[in-house]
Amino acid sequence: MSNELLQLAAKAADDKRAEELVALNMQGISLVSDYFLICHGNSDKQVQAIARAIKEVAEENGQHVRRMEGFDEARWILVDLGDVVAHVFHKDERGYYNLERLWGDAPREDIQIELT
Repeated sequence: MSNELLQLAAKAADDKRAEELVALNMQGISLVSDYFLICHGNSDKQVQAIARAIKEVAEENGQHVRRMEGFDEARWILVDLGDVVAHVFHKDERGYYNLERLWGDAPREDIQIELT
């Protein structure tokens, strides 16, 4: 189920034109979640729209959103879906935190996004 949730969250982010979507398989690396979804938006409003879309699609599919942090600031919004944690950055912050490098030992997971 966690991979399905990852795909749903990635599609929701993509629908809001999130950029540079990366999924990291955290199984065996982190006790927090199975997957990290990392992406960014180009404005505060876009970052909030991406996070809101991820939250809504999770709830529509019966997934409890454990918490959402950073929404008001819209610099780095963390959406905790349990098995999947989405990190939605403002483009200005993503390079600074560079989670892909921080978790460099985590293999990347394919994201299946249908082109419409």
